[in-house]
Amino acid sequence: MKRIIIILLTFFLVLSGCLCSLSCSPKTDKPVMELWVSGSENVRLIFEKLIEEFNKDSEYNHHGTAKLRYQLPWQRTQAARERMLMSYRSGQRSAGIDLLEFNEWELSIFVQEAGENMFHNIDLTKIPNISNLSIPLPANSRFVIHYRGTTVVMAYNSDYVTNPPVTTKELTAWIKANPGRFAYNTPDTGGAGASFVLTKLYNPLPQEALVSLDEKWIAQWAEGWEYLKDIHPYLYKNRGRVFYPHRNQGSLDLLASEDIWMTPAWADQVIMGVKRGTLPASIKIYQLDDYPYTGSIQFMGIPVFGGNAEIAHSFINFLLSQKAQNILLADMAAVPLIHLDMLDPKEVEYVKDLDINAFRSVRIGALQAEMYKIWDNTIGSIRE
Repeated sequence: MKRIIIILLTFFLVLSGCLCSLSCSPKTDKPVMELWVSGSENVRLIFEKLIEEFNKDSEYNHHGTAKLRYQLPWQRTQAARERMLMSYRSGQRSAGIDLLEFNEWELSIFVQEAGENMFHNIDLTKIPNISNLSIPLPANSRFVIHYRGTTVVMAYNSDYVTNPPVTTKELTAWIKANPGRFAYNTPDTGGAGASFVLTKLYNPLPQEALVSLDEKWIAQWAEGWEYLKDIHPYLYKNRGRVFYPHRNQGSLDLLASEDIWMTPAWADQVIMGVKRGTLPASIKIYQLDDYPYTGSIQFMGIPVFGGNAEIAHSFINFLLSQKAQNILLADMAAVPLIHLDMLDPKEVEYVKDLDINAFRSVRIGALQAEMYKIWDNTIGSIRE
């Protein structure tokens, strides 16, 4: 009986150790900062590597180490953002969100719903690598720092598409001439599909609408919805019905399997897919000439309800280092924001045509969530 108890106890201890190795943070005497990020799988993977490098780099981690908190895009859009806003409004000062990564749309959400005081002022004296930036700090640099760029492009299989359409009119004609060979993901599950929908809604509108929070623009989306209804019957079908893949990766999976020949996609995901062999070498990318898809600069902000601002400053400083930017470029094909002569020239070749100054940015705040709802009711609910 004693032997059985000892065996069971040993098994329990071994199992506990295995579980801890998967879910527990490494023991350390230093404080631990929680970094919250959201996005596709490549975002999780790159931050796992960046945090690993930061945690073992004594030049940067003298205030403490970092720990990743990752959410899928729709989780971030709902529960995580609501938690952050609730933490701020309730005056919490230890909500476990020490550093936050977000894009321009999410930034507009935070400013719209909570104001700029949701974030600490950035102390630039604690970020000496700010001098590496080749892109000027944004007007709101008092509380955010940018560290990489990304953009949605058109991805296509050059084995089947030898002369890709370069304007919206030509793209529409191509979709209708090649039924079932085009797809875009559901907009609320990935930014590529969201960019495609948003671009179609805003193409007929003045440029100012792309950076406006005014609800008056919703009534002017009608032409865009009609366009999306018009192309709906010509999109990829599964079992005889139009199918909208979930997440950015869903569209790329269809592209990789040659079920479709063209789709909007994040440039970094396509470049890395081709480099790693998960996408065929025949997959190419480009932007439409008349209405390019939206791009974004990614920011870091330090919420006032976090408890490790010193480590957060150190991590931002690390992100702007030559070491971290080369990791972002090589492992993610992120559009670099530091001087290109500080980066590996072989890796720069992959992103040299992605000019961040030409990105079509969008900052429409809560209107984007409204766009998702209307798409579900207007397009996603269509039954053939």
